[in-house]
Amino acid sequence: MTYKRTDLALEETEMHRENTGEQGDIDGIKISEKNDNGIKITRVEVLDENASKMISKPIGNYITLEADTLDYISKDEYESMCKALKSELSYIIDMDLSKPVLVVGLGNRNISADALGPKVVEQMLVTRHLFEHMPQISDSFASSVCALAPGVLGITGIETMEIVKGVTERVKPGLVIAVDALAARKIQRINTTIQISDTGINPGSGVGNNRKALCRDTLGVDVVAIGVPTVVDAVTMTNDTFDMTLDAIKNSGECTQGILSVIDKLSDEEKYALIGQVLMPTVGDMVLTVKEIDMAMNKISKIIAGGVNTFLQREMTFDQIESFTL
Repeated sequence: MTYKRTDLALEETEMHRENTGEQGDIDGIKISEKNDNGIKITRVEVLDENASKMISKPIGNYITLEADTLDYISKDEYESMCKALKSELSYIIDMDLSKPVLVVGLGNRNISADALGPKVVEQMLVTRHLFEHMPQISDSFASSVCALAPGVLGITGIETMEIVKGVTERVKPGLVIAVDALAARKIQRINTTIQISDTGINPGSGVGNNRKALCRDTLGVDVVAIGVPTVVDAVTMTNDTFDMTLDAIKNSGECTQGILSVIDKLSDEEKYALIGQVLMPTVGDMVLTVKEIDMAMNKISKIIAGGVNTFLQREMTFDQIESFTL
């Protein structure tokens, strides 16, 4: 069966409204929006099991930060995004600073659209070794931080969860922050959206390659996930293009009403399934990304790392953190 693939809770709520025709509040889901220096911030809280099943997301908090773009931004916009990310992390995390924090960069560093996690790890301000071996300077840092990029099953032959669990049992962190590339159902959200959640993450879920979850149940510690949509599947992109083309035809008045009436009778699910039937035999389960993905990942990973570093090392100024991580 063809389905609209997305990792974003916000998009799941949008699809639920489209499928049910509901326009107001959704039972069991609390949604709020605000704007912070041009950054649209949406908080989605899934409150009960019925709502969890409704949008296929575990009970918990999901926050999205949306900007016009994350890869073509000025220095001021970069700082604003880092500070907004820090603020939302503070909202979602009740952190015990006496324990280490483990940052896990998920994904395959050899594939540009999947390299977000490893690239973030490279820019983390890691301090755990200083706390252990140079206690005289450890007071300069608020948090003991360590980082890991475990690779993917196809390269290591080991499940990501098994690697992270082993490190977690040894390090005994108070929190795990997992960073991964995501999939979106809307082209406009590629490289423009950051999602934060406190429910953990399933590595590979965005491209239909679900691995064992990283969450409190599997690791025994709270897991906060941070992700950015970097891909969209081919059927979703074709569906969006089809919709935009139809809108353009309707607005131009150059299409006969007969053709439009036939198309309008198709539900969103029927139209999506039809496109899937046409594409799957020829292109398969293809996912797509933008051509500038290498440059985009370099810049977006810097934003994620900047936000996480400023959240974890809250006694340091933004410039001080930048000087350590450049």
